[in-house]
Amino acid sequence: GARHNKQVVEENDILEAIDSITLGPIKDIILDDKTREIIAYHESGHAVVSWMLRYAAPLVKVTIVPRGKSLGAAWYLPDERQITRSEQMLDEMCATLGGRAAEEIIYKKTSTGALNDLEKVSKQAKAMVLVYGFNEKIGNVTYYDSSGEQSFSKPYSEDTAKKIDMEIKKIIDIEYKRAKEILKKYQDSLTELAKLLLKKEVIFK
Repeated sequence: GARHNKQVVEENDILEAIDSITLGPIKDIILDDKTREIIAYHESGHAVVSWMLRYAAPLVKVTIVPRGKSLGAAWYLPDERQITRSEQMLDEMCATLGGRAAEEIIYKKTSTGALNDLEKVSKQAKAMVLVYGFNEKIGNVTYYDSSGEQSFSKPYSEDTAKKIDMEIKKIIDIEYKRAKEILKKYQDSLTELAKLLLKKEVIFK
C-alpha cells in the first residue's frame, strides 16, 4: 500500500522496504559524534574504492542510519553474471576492505566495526584457494566435494595446510594494501563523501 499518504510508490520506498527486510528496522539509538564520524568514513571507504575498481559491483546506496545489527551500510547492485572471474572476486574483496582501510588512513587505527567485512573477505579468499583453483602456489586443484560427503580429516597434508593459510593471508593483505593506495590517492573524495554522509545520512547512487 501507499506509505506516508503518497499515492505513488517511489524508488526510495522500494529501497526502504528492502532495507527493512535485509537489515531490520531503524535502531532507536543515539550515537556520539565520534562514532558517527568513524562510521561515515568507513562506509565512504567502501564507496570510493568500489567506484575506482573496474569489476566491483556498482554502488546503489550508502547510509549511516543504524538498523538491525548494523550501524551503517553500503549496497551494491550485483550483475547477472553466469560465471565469476578471479579479477572480479579480487575487486569485490578490495571494495569490502575499503571501510577498514579508510579507518586506518584517517585515524591510524581500526575499530571492531569491520568484523563482517573481514569475515566476508576471508571466506572469499579461502574459496579462491580451496574451491576455484585460482591460486598459483596451490595450483589447479579443488578441495570442494560436490557429493556432500563428510570427511573427518583434511584432504591435504599439514605442509599444504600451512601453504594454504599463507596464500589466503597473502590475497587479503594485497587487496587491503590496494584499498589503502586507492583511498590515499582519492583522500579528498573520501573526506568529502564522509562529510556529506554526516550531513544527509543517506546517499543514493
